Amino acid sequence: MERVADIGGVELIARRYRAFGEHCASAGSPEYARIGCALAEDEQVLGLVASLPAGNKRQPNLLLGAVRFLGGPVSSWEEFRGWVVAHWGRVRQVVLERYTQTNEVRRCATLLPVLAGLEGPLALVEVGASAGLCLYPDRYRYSFDGGVPIGPRQSPVLLECETFGPVPVPERVPEVVWRAGIDMNPLDVRSESDVRWLESLIWPGPQEAGRRERLRAAARVVAQDPPWLVEGDLVERLHRVVERAPSGARVVVLHSAVLAYLSAERCEAFVDAVGGLGGHWVSNEGAGVVPGLVGPLPGREGEFVVGVDGRVVGFAGEHGQRLTWVG
Repeated sequence: MERVADIGGVELIARRYRAFGEHCASAGSPEYARIGCALAEDEQVLGLVASLPAGNKRQPNLLLGAVRFLGGPVSSWEEFRGWVVAHWGRVRQVVLERYTQTNEVRRCATLLPVLAGLEGPLALVEVGASAGLCLYPDRYRYSFDGGVPIGPRQSPVLLECETFGPVPVPERVPEVVWRAGIDMNPLDVRSESDVRWLESLIWPGPQEAGRRERLRAAARVVAQDPPWLVEGDLVERLHRVVERAPSGARVVVLHSAVLAYLSAERCEAFVDAVGGLGGHWVSNEGAGVVPGLVGPLPGREGEFVVGVDGRVVGFAGEHGQRLTWVG
């Protein structure tokens, strides 16, 4: 997927939606594949998208999420197109008010081998935290390659992950004594509207039901002990939040599928900022997003790159469904 950037012009918008549709076809969402590719050829709908502010507000995930949030159809291009044109004012309002904040809790499974291998206790700081679901790796259960689950037995969340290579599958979850998040628009798992927005960002397809169930279960876990979420820019707020971590805890700054929404200059600023902190930096981003980290192995294109302190240790499925270890 291309890096999100401020782009203008109908031709460039069409290119973005066409690339999105092609990606969805390979990622198992035929509904979004059809809509993305068809929208790229439709002058009227392209014009509507072009009327939105340039940059992140024109991205496919946000537009499609807004339509689903409002109860619009996505099963076919014809229904989608007619509904969007007829309800554009409402769609536009949601797009302007909301952000793409997919909170895929299953990504904790691909981060667990890293976090469990760090000397604790841990103080977690997640940038681009959304509702903070990925700040609770110690509250979920995990099964690697169908093995016996690890983690708190009473947890309603089971995250399954397929592994390749010498993944250091842990015997227990890490000890987390403090957690905080930073987001431009923090979401509250105690808000039905916010949880429904997160559900709207789940792509339709064969895995949709499982992802929705995991999201709801994780939201219930987090609602019992909500994290400290700070509203603001992840570069400007980072030092302030890290300074609040308790003494004696090892600070770990982590993020998943976040930096692609920054400009290249802002991404560089974040890397500089996190490099000046103590503790560890754990990243899980698309290929080419984090400066200095190489892309996936041949045959595993489209996977996320898992990094620790700027060093590649593995490659992961974008929804945490698999992990290949190279560290």
